[in-house]
Amino acid sequence: MRTLPVFEERTLAELLARTSSLSDRVARVLERLPDRSLFAPDGTDQDQEFRRWYMELVSNSLDEVELFRRTSDRAAAQVRLSVAYVSLRATGDDGTRRRTARTLPLRPDLSGWEESGTESSGMRVESALGGASRVLLRGEAGSGKTTLLRWLAITAARGAFTAELADWNGLTPVFVKLREYSGRPLPKKPEELLDGVAGNITGIMPRGWVERQLRDNKVLLLVDGVDELLGSERRSVRDWLRKLLATYGGIRVVVTSRPTAAGADWLRREDFTALHLDRMTPPDLAAFVRQWHEAVRELGDELPCGVDELPRYEQSLLNSLKDRAHLQSLAGTPLLAAMLCAMHLNRGSQLPRDRMELYRNALHTLVHDRDADRNVPSALDSKLSLGDKLVVLRDLAWRLSDNNRSEIALDQAAVHVAAKLSAMRHLEVQDGHGVLEQLRDRSGILRSPIEGRLDFVHRTFQEYLAAEEATEEDRIGNLVGRAHLDLWRETIIMAAGHANSRQRQELLDGILDRAEAEPRYARGLRLLAASCQETLPMIPDGLAGRLDGAMSALLPARRETDPPALAAVGTSLLRRLPRSLGELTEKAAVQTVRTVAMIGGEEALALMVKYAEDRRYPVVAAIIEAWAYFDADAYGEQVLAGLPLGGTRRAAHALPAVARSDSVDVRRGAVDPLPAPDARCRRPAPTPEESVGQQPQWPRRPLSTDGSPTTEVVDRLWARKAARARIHGELGEPLLLGARPQGHG
Repeated sequence: MRTLPVFEERTLAELLARTSSLSDRVARVLERLPDRSLFAPDGTDQDQEFRRWYMELVSNSLDEVELFRRTSDRAAAQVRLSVAYVSLRATGDDGTRRRTARTLPLRPDLSGWEESGTESSGMRVESALGGASRVLLRGEAGSGKTTLLRWLAITAARGAFTAELADWNGLTPVFVKLREYSGRPLPKKPEELLDGVAGNITGIMPRGWVERQLRDNKVLLLVDGVDELLGSERRSVRDWLRKLLATYGGIRVVVTSRPTAAGADWLRREDFTALHLDRMTPPDLAAFVRQWHEAVRELGDELPCGVDELPRYEQSLLNSLKDRAHLQSLAGTPLLAAMLCAMHLNRGSQLPRDRMELYRNALHTLVHDRDADRNVPSALDSKLSLGDKLVVLRDLAWRLSDNNRSEIALDQAAVHVAAKLSAMRHLEVQDGHGVLEQLRDRSGILRSPIEGRLDFVHRTFQEYLAAEEATEEDRIGNLVGRAHLDLWRETIIMAAGHANSRQRQELLDGILDRAEAEPRYARGLRLLAASCQETLPMIPDGLAGRLDGAMSALLPARRETDPPALAAVGTSLLRRLPRSLGELTEKAAVQTVRTVAMIGGEEALALMVKYAEDRRYPVVAAIIEAWAYFDADAYGEQVLAGLPLGGTRRAAHALPAVARSDSVDVRRGAVDPLPAPDARCRRPAPTPEESVGQQPQWPRRPLSTDGSPTTEVVDRLWARKAARARIHGELGEPLLLGARPQGHG
């Protein structure tokens, strides 16, 4: 009998082999499947690719800055922000920095013009930001807040931070422009944070990508323009930030605002450090001018001059700024400095004398003159004169300001423009859209921040034009009614400059009447009336007495915030200040000294000479700190020469002024010893290690260890070297004057 072959063993072996192969294939498939989790419902496989794309988009889209002067026939003349950027200074004290930060943006140091190594009151803003994870950055109009945030975004996108900010490399920048959320809710979902910069690619963003960046503390959140929202909307920003940080507390955040919209403690509960962007010092301004001219080289043939002529224009402007101190003060912000650079390049030596003239010249140049002068076809075809264009822009600026807005829908703006054109009977053109597009594309005053929206390129232009419209249409009562609102402060100050004599009387009388009738707003209204004197060509008859009375109610300065507001009045304020500080309290005397320093000039210097007779410790310290805001030689000879410099750590800062002065000798008996400071001002004496430990060796002939000058005249060479060491940070915390380094007799 024959039997069938036995297949069981071979069958089982084959089945086992195939099962093993199938298991390997399944494992390989599983490896390719996304690793799902709560924060990664679709996995993270595409995260790096999307991040690269997003960072490239941020780097490219934000790396541009518009010039305030059109230099081409294209719709926009732009240069790379990364080329034009200039580092600014910031002050602020979060209690952790060794260097004391001055809260007042005093006038620039006239003695350090163009000296790149000269220090001022503040530290570089990059250094200040590196010391805190949450920062509220405040600054006046045009101080460079938005430009700084854009620079932070593109530098983070490129991983190019250095020095104090090197730890920020690897962060994902998220730039939020609050003006885009005026009248509508802030982002509710994390992915909506990208709408402003990368809204066109969020459709392909891996699900949960923003949440993962936030969870891993990899986000650098940059929130721009708290001041561009209404008061109620500002509160919602604070609530929004609080909720976001309660969930993702490890991210880094920088928020910007004008000081009037957000106090230094506005985000204190959220553990934000408050910093203030200072006005540019002369070295900062010189660096800005050089960098501006370097940046416009990229425009090549679009320039109004040859590229090889730019160095001559640059040096000519630097010379003008050096010789005309009022221009240095005028160009204290990047906005005004950029406008000065542009005007100088296009108008030669015709530089403005004051802020109102600067804005007026800038508007005329931007809106009409340049295109007309160069026979640009679109300008020749336009039926609108300069006056017609300004009428349209003024009306639009007023409508925005009247509704507390800085942005408007393009279609809605076109309706308003068409209505204005219909009232201008001498014009045939009635196309609101066409006129608006021409102004947006050619003037440099308007822009479309996003598709379908319109705003002014800077709010200062909106405020200037709204102020002019208010006076043209005689809306003085409207301004008086809003005088207590910080959002209207600059508009009202400039309206005082635009107004005729009757309107000035009505405006200032109305503000002062409100100050008397409304105690709640009295101080702010009096300060506003006093600040209006900055732009007044003359004070109306019968109003001088009321203004003097308002000033008397404000003086002497007592609060930290008083000097900047009072100094805006100008040199006329000096005549109302006391000739001696003897009758003032210590606090009022210090703030009075700072007010005088902020005003500056010859009259202020003469007043400082008299104030130097005061021997109270905080007052002496304030006078010493003010040395850098006057001519160093004159201040050293007239003020510091008679000042007690012994016994105070702050006195060490006076060395550079004394060193530069050719007539100041420091001898025993030349000055009186400084009395011991008040108990509330007393500081513990430094230990020997604090005074001299690990410090560079000083040149010989230091002052004596008891704090008084030595019997010999301080060698001028030693003084200069010691001052230079302090200025450049080669020494740490200032020593007691006369603390003797080890090894020197």
